[in-house]
Amino acid sequence: MNQCNFVTRKLFIKNMLGRCCIVVIQQIFAKNDIAINDIRPGCVVVSFDTNKINLEIIDKILLEYGMSIIISRERQIIESIKTTVFELIHEMNNVDSIIRKSDYLVEKLNFNYRYLSKLFSDYEPITLEKYIILHKIERTKELIDSDEYTLSEIAYMMDYSSVQYLSNQFKKETGLSVTEYKQSDKRTKKLLDEIY
Repeated sequence: MNQCNFVTRKLFIKNMLGRCCIVVIQQIFAKNDIAINDIRPGCVVVSFDTNKINLEIIDKILLEYGMSIIISRERQIIESIKTTVFELIHEMNNVDSIIRKSDYLVEKLNFNYRYLSKLFSDYEPITLEKYIILHKIERTKELIDSDEYTLSEIAYMMDYSSVQYLSNQFKKETGLSVTEYKQSDKRTKKLLDEIY
């Protein structure tokens, strides 16, 4: 009879953004006898029996849901950048808009912004600044679609100095002004893991 051989591992997970991904991982790991000791966006600490499962199997399970295990330190930092941007823009609504996004990233990740920006550009097809803008645009679409806020409130929440500035950037990225988007039937949103 095989003896249980439990190990505990901290895994960094690509595309694990937001609460819905956490719920999905909790469900699929429970189904596969993978115990979760701690879980946060982008990271999970698990325990499992190596006689039944290994990291390759866990990665295959995650791939079915558009996620995967990140091995390299650089990729782990990039995923931390992505989850921090998601947290700031989609969960906190830029509530502390006095703090610049660069300062928030530096404080949260403990690296200087120049390093984070260069690392992001080295591994991703767009700059970190462009990534932040694309997330702000997607969050703006959600806020417009919710019909809960005025354009002035949305501009403030997304850290734009005016509705005009928001509208100009929105038009540059989507081809529509904010007002045109609000009045159109073309309310297409991108999946956050396919934002670029």
